[in-house]
Formats: sequence, structure tokens, C-alpha cells
Amino acid sequence: MEAIDLSNKVVLVTGASRGIGKQAAIRLARAGASVAVNYHQSEKEGAEVAKQIGGLPVRADVSDPQQTESMIGAVIARFGRIDVLVNNAAIFDLNPFDGDDYAKWRRGWQQTFALNVFGAANAAFLAMRSMRQHGGGKIINIASRAAFRGETEFADYGASKAALVNLTISIARGCAKDNITSNCVAPGFIETDMASGEIEKHREDIINQIPLRRVGSVDDVASVILFLASPMADYLNGVTVDVNGGSWFH
Repeated sequence: MEAIDLSNKVVLVTGASRGIGKQAAIRLARAGASVAVNYHQSEKEGAEVAKQIGGLPVRADVSDPQQTESMIGAVIARFGRIDVLVNNAAIFDLNPFDGDDYAKWRRGWQQTFALNVFGAANAAFLAMRSMRQHGGGKIINIASRAAFRGETEFADYGASKAALVNLTISIARGCAKDNITSNCVAPGFIETDMASGEIEKHREDIINQIPLRRVGSVDDVASVILFLASPMADYLNGVTVDVNGGSWFH
């Protein structure tokens, strides 16, 4: 039986202490990759994931450019290079158009873009310096269905994920000459801690949007990340893979 073998690859997964990032780190490690597990506040959980897979725990707030640089440096110091970067770290919160607090509105946009967009862009820029020195690599960005749908209650999140999709395409066009590919995964609603509030509040409505009649699992997304990290996806570049059960098409 053909199996994915990443035994000679070094992978950094941001936001890997829980949810999609955690499951992606586990699946990538099972395929043989050396995996760096980034976390920010969830130190215990991040250390547990790293211990479980024999990986490297790396604490960093990816919204902070200096911490991001230190994170990339720590991974390279340990493993010598980075072959695959999975930009998964993200934040999400309600920030409706009709709120009364202008300062809170602006703060939501600033914090969301600082992590979801600028953090991913900075991590990619820094990781690609190593990739160029070692013959290439892969950037895998975790976006969202929200990038294409438009959101009424968390427009900052949707806009940040749309920017991430465009960043993916820009890297794909600009860095293929260095044998660096860039692809994107756009999940719909997935059973994670981050989405749990919205899912529990609107579960029936959400299920009614999904032809497969279930909310996605973290393993549904991790499987696609594993595929994109593998040699089977070497000729994919600039692609966004929707993982939403058919709830949204674009």
C-alpha cells in the first residue's frame, strides 16, 4: 500500500497546541516528519503535543514580528532548516458592524490582521529564506470559507482570511522560481474550541447549510494538510482546497 513518507522533512505548524494545528502536527509526525509545535498561551497543551509526537515545542506570539523571528530561528537551530510551514495560528471574535464601541471595533481589526495576515506573511518570509538555501519548500496557509462568503458578525476575520488567500497566490507566483510552492486550505465550520461557541449557538442552521449533514472534524482538515505537504502535491501551486462539506462554492 502506498503511504506518505515525510521522514526527511522539517515542518513548523503554528497554533499547534489544539484544534486543526494539533491534529496536523500529529498527522505530519506520523508520516515521519520532524515537527516544531508552535503555541502562544497554551504552554501545557503545546508541550504535551510536542512530547506526544517527539517534536519541538516553540513558544511565540506570531502576531509579534520579533517573536516570529525567534521562532523561526529556534526551529532552524534545532533541525537545520524548514521544509514546510503550516500557517495555522489565528484568532476569531465577534465584531459586528452595528457595535457601539469604535475603539473595540478598531482593536478587533488590528489584532485579527496582526496574527492572521501579518503573522503568516512574516513567518513565510523568514521560513522561505531557509527554504531557498535548501532547494525549496512549501507554504501551507489555513484560511476559511469566510474568505469567500463575506461575514456579517466577524468581517475582520473574513477579510483577514481573504487576504491570506491572496498572500498564498502571491507567494505561488513570486517564489516558484525558488522551488517554493504555496497552497491554501479553506475549512468551513470545524469542531474546534475556537468555533465551538458559534457552532453550539447555530448548530441547526449550520448543519442545514452542509449537504453532508455534519460539521467537519479536525482530521478532515489535517488530511488535506498532510496531502499538500507530501510529494503527491508537488505540482500544486496557488491552489485553495475547500474543506466544507459542500456548504459553500466559489
